[in-house]
Amino acid sequence: MLVASFWFAIAVAVPSVLAAALISAGFGALVALGFLAYGGARVTVDEHELRAGKAHIDLAFLGECEALDKEATRRVAGVEADARAHLLLRPYLKRAVRVRIEDPDDPTPYWLISTRNPERLAAALGTVASRRGEDVL
Repeated sequence: MLVASFWFAIAVAVPSVLAAALISAGFGALVALGFLAYGGARVTVDEHELRAGKAHIDLAFLGECEALDKEATRRVAGVEADARAHLLLRPYLKRAVRVRIEDPDDPTPYWLISTRNPERLAAALGTVASRRGEDVL
């Protein structure tokens, strides 16, 4: 509807229907790219760090990791939220993982990362920590 409204506004302002259609098509492509970029945030865990979108943190600074169901995610992202937390929330993903941060120099208490597979992410963080001889879970 946004693109259709934009086309209508351009069609009224520009006398050529073809020009309005081309401009609207370009606008539609930009909107589509914006949605793809927004939904394309990747979450990865390797031997050294956790990456969530553009943010990353060394695994040495991670504490307890908790897979959250739909209701717990809603609470932690809502009424129980801490304004200092790092959030990677996507509205179309209803579950998340909360990872506590144990860095004394970092004011961020936890990261809240929405994911399709919170148990898998929590397990990956636990597996990496167990190789280091620590217990994150």
